[in-house]
Amino acid sequence: MFFFGKRVLFLGAHPDDIELGCGALLHHVVKETDVLCVTLSDNQRNPDLKDVKDEHYKSMAVLGVPKENILLGPFTTRVFPDSRQEILEYFLKLRGDFNPDLIFTHSRQDVHQDHNTMTDEALRAFRGITVLGFDVVRSSHGFFPHFLAEVTEEDVNAKIEALSRYETYRDKYYFNGELTRSIMVRHGALAECPFAEGFDILRIVGQFEFRK
Repeated sequence: MFFFGKRVLFLGAHPDDIELGCGALLHHVVKETDVLCVTLSDNQRNPDLKDVKDEHYKSMAVLGVPKENILLGPFTTRVFPDSRQEILEYFLKLRGDFNPDLIFTHSRQDVHQDHNTMTDEALRAFRGITVLGFDVVRSSHGFFPHFLAEVTEEDVNAKIEALSRYETYRDKYYFNGELTRSIMVRHGALAECPFAEGFDILRIVGQFEFRK
């Protein structure tokens, strides 16, 4: 699969999801692709998370994503299942506006109700487009990557640095740099390369090209 030169849509439920799930890959492709990063909730209704919106922008900047390539949606954390139709319509409009070639969103193995809902609606809204699911280690159970994308040590370090911008989550185990690196080492071992990020295959749409 070739990423470069494509319109690539990254979907996350909350600030930090995209960085946790595929920050290294995002850093790897951002300069050579048309990238849009969409997070459905900014978490600003929770007073304990008042800083995460700005931390998200700072984190994405480390990965090379400019603010104009980031969208924050209007949905409320933890109650996405109550807004299924609205999320579907939001995605359908996004499809018309951005017309992505490739989509990354949450794994099917994710048990968080918001993550699970948005993946279901993404598969409905983006029929006919390849969709790959990333792992957010805290809420994915039984995840095993069947699609592995090689990344560099520079990408790994950028992801760790990006996650460090979340002062709000500094004490959370799933923001630990050693854990982050170890996951990419393990996925790299599966791909027989130093580092990789892993995804499950939600839908692959391909074409066979025959050359004369």
